[in-house]
Amino acid sequence: MNFKIVFYVLGGLLRLLGILMIIPLAVAYYYDESLVPFLIAILITAVTGLFLLTYKTEGEWLRKEGFAIVGLGWLAAAIFGAIPFVLDGISPLNALFESMSAFTTTGSTILVDIESHSRSILFWRSMMQWLGGMGIIVLFIAILPKLGVAGRQLFRAEAPGPTEDKLKPRIRETAKILWMVYMVISVLEVVALLLAGMSLYDSVTHTFTTMACGGFSPYGTSIEAFNSPLVEFIITFFMFVAGANFALHYRAIYVDKNFLFKDDEFRFYTALTLGATGLLTLLLWRDLGTGLVDSFRFAIFQVVSIMTTTGFATTDFNLWPESGKMILLMVMFVGGCAGSTGGGIKVVRILMLLRHGRAELFKTMHPRAVRGIKFNNKTVPEEVVNSIVSFVVIYLLVFFSGALILSVLGMDIMTSVTASIATLGNIGPGLSIVGPMGTFDSIPAVGKLVLIANMWIGRLEVYTVILLFTPEFWNK
Repeated sequence: MNFKIVFYVLGGLLRLLGILMIIPLAVAYYYDESLVPFLIAILITAVTGLFLLTYKTEGEWLRKEGFAIVGLGWLAAAIFGAIPFVLDGISPLNALFESMSAFTTTGSTILVDIESHSRSILFWRSMMQWLGGMGIIVLFIAILPKLGVAGRQLFRAEAPGPTEDKLKPRIRETAKILWMVYMVISVLEVVALLLAGMSLYDSVTHTFTTMACGGFSPYGTSIEAFNSPLVEFIITFFMFVAGANFALHYRAIYVDKNFLFKDDEFRFYTALTLGATGLLTLLLWRDLGTGLVDSFRFAIFQVVSIMTTTGFATTDFNLWPESGKMILLMVMFVGGCAGSTGGGIKVVRILMLLRHGRAELFKTMHPRAVRGIKFNNKTVPEEVVNSIVSFVVIYLLVFFSGALILSVLGMDIMTSVTASIATLGNIGPGLSIVGPMGTFDSIPAVGKLVLIANMWIGRLEVYTVILLFTPEFWNK
């Protein structure tokens, strides 16, 4: 392990983070709020970054350095991003929880009275989600010249999905394209929300957290605060867009407008969303007695919000019948598409597991037949299928471990289970105590540390973080 390279790149990341903090500082100045939290945070972050940049060294970057930089880079971003929260009066542990939730686009919160905090703090909270949505490492790759092979190692360690989806031969160009598409769609949503009657502040903060599939809102009642079907429709549409592969969006714009619907994962993603929405609509209509239109309105918003792991809410689905909550719990495990800003296991993995299961059944009936798994008309290599199975097994082990620890700490079973999957899947709200209108503030300190680890592990798709805790990883 070349620690000097790791420190040097972490220094560059912290310097970038310090520069980005100037934006919420400007918001604080505009609204005549205290500048102290951001001034001190900028100073501490920038000085630390500049100090680490003194470790510059020459040498070859290996995959090991890439994993270390990405894993520690996200942890460092969460720690230094928490400084404004601490200076705003939030305890260090709660501040770290909120910061990790923001950068990993989880959306779980410990803030009991959200509206009591300053606009600049809430803006920073939303902006962190937007930065974390496409990935702070991907942003770093996009703006830092001459990374070369090193940039590819970082991209592989951070980019979600079982396979790498390059748009250009140079990984820096791919990173720039992904961020360009991300920003263009973000601008479109801001304009749409402005036309729907939102203020500029609300439009920007909710766009940040919609496009990141994050779900933070400056209001305790989330999207319900606006009581606007038009706003809900716009946000539902952009959540669905953000939950799809951004590489596909680029190809649909510049290569073939039908590219999205030719993709196996996107078709399955659409089918799952529509199927869960239709079933939930009928259940709400039958069990709650709401009109069919309102049942559909609540169902499609919450299905898209939970499945894309955004976590916005237009109603307290904690009060829904058990059958409705079970549907939401099931889609929590699915998540968005590979290459999206959504979390979870990812649609492509679920699809490949189903096809793998079907292939095994076929093999049982026809032992001598050779039948591979196909994705987008291409045979999937066996090592990719094996990696998906391994990922899901480890993912479920982390989930069960988190739920078990929370139950041992005294949390009820529904809180334990949904808090664990909500943080590991970067979803946000769970059920029971941690429902859409509740917070994670009542979770014991040890439980919060477990959930912070869950968010970190889930955002970097398990392996990157777990590798940091294996002794072999740090051996030369």
